[in-house]
Order: sequence, then structure tokens, then C-alpha cells
Amino acid sequence: MKFSVCIDALFKGLDQDAALEKVKAAGFTAYEFWSWWDRDIGDLKKKADALGLSCVTLCTRFISLTDPDRRPAYLEGLKESIAAAKKLGSSMLISQVGGDTGAVRAFQHRSVAEGLKAAAPLLEEAGVTLVIEPLNIRVDHGGYFLEFSDEGFELVEESGSKNIKLLFDIYHQQITEGDIIRRITANISRIGHLHAAGCPGRHELFTGELDYRRIFKAIDEAGYSLFTGLEYFPQGDATAGLRELRENSDKKD
Repeated sequence: MKFSVCIDALFKGLDQDAALEKVKAAGFTAYEFWSWWDRDIGDLKKKADALGLSCVTLCTRFISLTDPDRRPAYLEGLKESIAAAKKLGSSMLISQVGGDTGAVRAFQHRSVAEGLKAAAPLLEEAGVTLVIEPLNIRVDHGGYFLEFSDEGFELVEESGSKNIKLLFDIYHQQITEGDIIRRITANISRIGHLHAAGCPGRHELFTGELDYRRIFKAIDEAGYSLFTGLEYFPQGDATAGLRELRENSDKKD
């Protein structure tokens, strides 16, 4: 299993240089983060290169796809985000789809699908994959539109592009629907990235109700060879927790 460390979650409050140093100190070689527009990505790239760290993914601008009137702004933001990803050496972008506008659900679904179709040529030309993310609305993201992975997989298929996949966040989907191993392994070809956190609480992976060793074993056996992003808020020392995670993940049954 290949891991990338979300520096905005695990090292919240630290400047980016210090966060990257801690990723390196914990023995990891890949990182990810959320917003690029409020940081100096040139400095980020310089520091990451010096430490031998690669950027796996970052977020697009947070502009809704559920409202068709916002689509031009979304696409403009996507162009800017693609440029940022390229500067950082990343070939993947994370996109939320936006809040529930209150319109008929089928209308909003169609708006998202049409927005993704419009985004596809930009992604394909740049060689960048966009991963759309379902989020739980029960605990963390009330009012968000895309909750269930099945609808997310439908949107991936409707986009008609190999450059649009799903970000399957194990924490969010455990809260929303469960059945984690079957949902992931049955849809491996539609998944471009995974996120992991302990559930409940969104803390270290091995503190909750999920058996991540078994989950990771099943994902490996299903042929998943991409990254899993560690996106949790540590209760203890973040660096020590990352080292423990790496050791636990390397253990064999």
C-alpha cells in the first residue's frame, strides 16, 4: 500500500516547510494538501524537492457543480488548478461537487454530470485525473450534495472520460453506507484515490471500528496500486502515529 500524507490535516497549524520535514521524518515520500491558492506553491515545490517528497494531489477551487450557472467559474478554476498541479509535479486533482441547492435532485445530478463532461477535455489535454469526492452529511458536511458512492460511480461513468474517477474516502463512506471492502473492490477501476481515517472521530486509523489491515489487504488483492491519502486529525503525536501506522501496515498476518 502506498501512502501520501495530508499535511493540512495531520500537521494543521504548522507552516508548510515544517510539515514536509515531519512527513520525511516519519519515513514517507509522498504528500498531499487542500488549497493551493493561499500558499506559495513555488516554495512548496522547492522544499519538497529538497526532501525528496512528491506531491500526489491537491484540491481544485471550491466552486459548485450542482448549480449550472456556476459552471463557467468552475471550469476557469479548474484551469488554474491544473496549472498549479503541473507546477508541483502532480497529475491528480480532488474536486468536491458542491452543496445541495434545493433544486430537484435529478436536475443537480445532471448539472454535475454535464460539468464533468465539460471538464474532461481540459483534463485529458493536460494528462491530469480529476477525482470527485462523496462526503458524509450526517457528521461533517451537512448540506453537501454527493453523499453515496454509488451515485459517485454513476457520475464517473456519465462523464465518459478515463480522466475522471472517484475519491473513495473510507471514513466518510463508513459513516454514510459502510460495506467498505465490497464497495471498493467492486469498483476498483472507477477509483482514482483513497482517503483513510479512523472512524468514529477521524483520528488515527487503528483507533476506531474499522479493521484497516484487513481493508488494505483486500484492496491490494483487488489490484489497487495507486495512493491512499492519510487524512486524519491525530490525537497523539502526529509523527509517532505515522511511524506506527507504517509499521502496522507492513505486518503480515
